[in-house]
Amino acid sequence: MAIKPLIDASRIAQRVIELAHEITHDYLGKELVIVPVLKGSYVFAADLVRHIDLDLSVDFLGVRSYGDAQESSGVVEISTDLSHPIEGKHVILVEDIVDTGLTASYLNQNLITRRPASLKLASLLHKPSRTRKTVEIDYLGFTVDDVFVVGYGLDHAEKFRNLPYLAVITDEPSS
Repeated sequence: MAIKPLIDASRIAQRVIELAHEITHDYLGKELVIVPVLKGSYVFAADLVRHIDLDLSVDFLGVRSYGDAQESSGVVEISTDLSHPIEGKHVILVEDIVDTGLTASYLNQNLITRRPASLKLASLLHKPSRTRKTVEIDYLGFTVDDVFVVGYGLDHAEKFRNLPYLAVITDEPSS
């Protein structure tokens, strides 16, 4: 197994700033709650909120759908729920990657029952070739091919989250 760089840290940083400016513009004067989905989105979400120029709050959702595999099991489990109500608040769900769309769709359905004023989705990555359930991504970082991406919070068996860039795991031997 080898790691091949896909998107460098400076390109990620620039795109995160652009997304934060869009969010700042869209939510001026509104009560905003950012909800990162753990664990994969924590790096993206941390950088994103530091560039959103608004008063906001952050709450977390933990989900599992991969285990140690490279393919989603299709079964979504909430492992950590929100600690505060979101009723009447504007919520942005922050994902690391939308590939099959199953997790994002499940979370959207779950959160809408909690009656937020609005619910939007921000995702660092989208892998459209894997879509099984279409979801609207309101704030998208990058679209990627059907490759297994690690780094910048994304993992493989809990490893590689600390890479400051996005990379692809390949079957090629390391050099």
